[in-house]
Amino acid sequence: MSHSVKHDGSIVARHVLPGFGLTMGATLLYLAVLILLPLAALLLKSAEVGPERFWQIVTSPRALASFQITLGAAALATAFNALYGLLMAWILVRYDFPGRRIVDALIDIPFALPTAVAGIALTALYAKNGWFGAVLEPAGIKVVYTIIGVAIAMAFTSAPFVIRTVQPVLEDIQPDVEESARTLGAYPFTVFRKVVFPAILPAYLTGNALGFARCLGEFGAIIFIAGNLPMKTEITALLIFIRLEEFDYPASASLAVVVLAAAFVTLLLTNLLQAWHLRYNGRA
Repeated sequence: MSHSVKHDGSIVARHVLPGFGLTMGATLLYLAVLILLPLAALLLKSAEVGPERFWQIVTSPRALASFQITLGAAALATAFNALYGLLMAWILVRYDFPGRRIVDALIDIPFALPTAVAGIALTALYAKNGWFGAVLEPAGIKVVYTIIGVAIAMAFTSAPFVIRTVQPVLEDIQPDVEESARTLGAYPFTVFRKVVFPAILPAYLTGNALGFARCLGEFGAIIFIAGNLPMKTEITALLIFIRLEEFDYPASASLAVVVLAAAFVTLLLTNLLQAWHLRYNGRA
């Protein structure tokens, strides 16, 4: 926003962007064309089968198994990234070491790398004759064609969400806040628990929620390492794809609606938790 001074000395604000009407209109058009219309088409296609048929589709044994596998693997991946992402963000912000910029750049590789390439690479690493698989399988830990492999692929593609949401918030925390707490006799972990973590909690929740939602819809990175065994490692995204190949569009849309609803509820609950946290801190 810029300002200009009138002849009478008053200040008039001039917006850099066009007026509210044009800006809001362009925003709503973008929202409608790229988000709302595809979602509406998905909901209408799933509604074609009717409530009874919809319920039969989403509660079939194969669909329920795919939901269980997808949610279970997504939960494992999110739990891993919750710890790993926080630690990585902390290291990148609080420590200066040789190659830090390279490590920082590598964090975004899952965003730029085609997910199918990531799936092939992970399969090659964790296969029986791969670098990691050759060590893990003799120890009784099988990764490829198991839910562990599915979780690893999900964790790989969703880890940057936690790191990139927490990292800028950590950078904005002033050092004197922590120094004041240490001056008052607080131990390092107490400083983190009482000072740092409350400050990063909204961003931390957002990053984990975005990562979990990404896991629910991940496809390319999983299909190779999962083996796609029905009732064992078949994720919902793959079952949706199979129904599309069978030209059963209403069934694929019905399954997609369930995944969409799960992702929406996750993000909604996260926003509610953030709002509660901000109000609680405001009263405190």
